[in-house]
Amino acid sequence: MSVDLPLLAARLEQIAPFHVMELAKHAAELERQGRHIVHMGIGEPDFTAPQPVLDAAMRAMQEGRSQYTAATGMPALRKAISDYYQDAYGVKVSPSRIVVTAGASAALLLACAALVEHGSEVLMSDPSYPCNRHFVAAFGGSAHMIACDAAQRFQLSARQVREHWTSSTRGVLLASPSNPTGTTIAAKELACIVDEVCSRKGFVIVDEIYNGLRYDSAPFSATSLGDDVIVINSFSKYFNMTGWRLGWLVVPEALVPAIEKLAQNLFICAPSIAQHAGLACFSAEARAIYEERRLEMQRRRDYIVPALESVGLRVPVIPDGAFYVYADCSCLSDDADRLSRDLLEQAGVVVVPGMDFGVAEPRRYLRISYATSLEHLREAVARMRRFFERGDGGE
Repeated sequence: MSVDLPLLAARLEQIAPFHVMELAKHAAELERQGRHIVHMGIGEPDFTAPQPVLDAAMRAMQEGRSQYTAATGMPALRKAISDYYQDAYGVKVSPSRIVVTAGASAALLLACAALVEHGSEVLMSDPSYPCNRHFVAAFGGSAHMIACDAAQRFQLSARQVREHWTSSTRGVLLASPSNPTGTTIAAKELACIVDEVCSRKGFVIVDEIYNGLRYDSAPFSATSLGDDVIVINSFSKYFNMTGWRLGWLVVPEALVPAIEKLAQNLFICAPSIAQHAGLACFSAEARAIYEERRLEMQRRRDYIVPALESVGLRVPVIPDGAFYVYADCSCLSDDADRLSRDLLEQAGVVVVPGMDFGVAEPRRYLRISYATSLEHLREAVARMRRFFERGDGGE
């Protein structure tokens, strides 16, 4: 029996399928059939919340502290995040500028709801995380994707912002470190981008959800570049709380009332138990665990980059953050999409094709996540080596 669907909103035409999740579903089906699959696809750390965080959540549940909080978050958590900026980055960020959200996705949705006009454009790098451009589209705007090649570390430059800014442009959305490339924007270049945008009275949003996972440079946050910069962060990646749905937004003081009004209406508040747990992330005990895990991610990065190159993939830019490698597969295949399917079905390894992340040479690149154990990474590399040695590279 067929069912007539209601007329769908036209904005859905601007939302592309997320191929990462489609590959994950295919991998799950193969596992149900008895196959052993090595997952290097979805960007989720294999570490989960450490014991101090779990203990804090349990105490909150046992004590019945599960009621709604303020839409901007628990005052104690906003203060803890403020102290974290001072301690980790040497930046003073007033707690009143911090809005606790239901994950970084909710933070970006709130920012877009407040700032993106119908018909306006937001400049982004190509490649970049696909959901970011879809958030812009959900509020009637469009992402102006600007091709950024390996020579510029796959990141936007101030020159490109200047050249691509039009009367329709409202602002820029950056990510440092970036998904899918794992690269950061140099502090000097980011400062130049902020100057370019502010001189045009636009907004700068910087996605810093991987900022705790930097490996080759001193800690740095875009919050140091002025109170007008909007910064998004999350408890998912560095703090290993993906399913807890907790993040935050740093905004100019004048924007807080608008963001609070939107948060009240769209989300009410972030999950209260998660907020109580999040407080424990900033304890000395938890911070020590997170630093050990950051160093472990760096060890994985240092293993996987030369290992991938040893099987014929090319890594044009060494990732200095997050847990991704953006690998050039053009020497092995002319179609990263087909290659990723073949690697899954024939080698039992999940990697993600570049088609999710933009339109600039998407068939040339694979995004490979090293957010899994060294044992699994070694197994994946061994399987890939056998696959390529058989000549099954998708030609």
